Amino acid sequence: MNHYHQLIEIQKRYQDRGFSVLGFPCNQFFRQENGSCLQIKDFLAENGVNFPVFDKVNVNGRNASDLFKYLRMHSRLHSTRIGWNFGKFLVGRDGHVGTYYGPRTEPNRMIGDIEKML
Repeated sequence: MNHYHQLIEIQKRYQDRGFSVLGFPCNQFFRQENGSCLQIKDFLAENGVNFPVFDKVNVNGRNASDLFKYLRMHSRLHSTRIGWNFGKFLVGRDGHVGTYYGPRTEPNRMIGDIEKML
């Protein structure tokens, strides 16, 4: 099961408890998200994505979005840079940044931490 499908299932499983996956496409990693924002959102919708997907953002560098500057600063990310697409942050209702999961971490491995935060 790929990352999208796992995230879709996690969204379905926990949305009634106030949890939501939020997607932020980024084109800073070998231009993997080179379509327009509308094209990206259409592709995701066609593939069953049922969580909010925002417009493309920069996650690294001088032009990084304020959200990702905050997430990087308040997480235990081992670098000042996000290394690749599909990096995942768990954030509590109070804005506290919990665990950062790298791009290779399967979303299902986050379930224990999600349940603790809920």
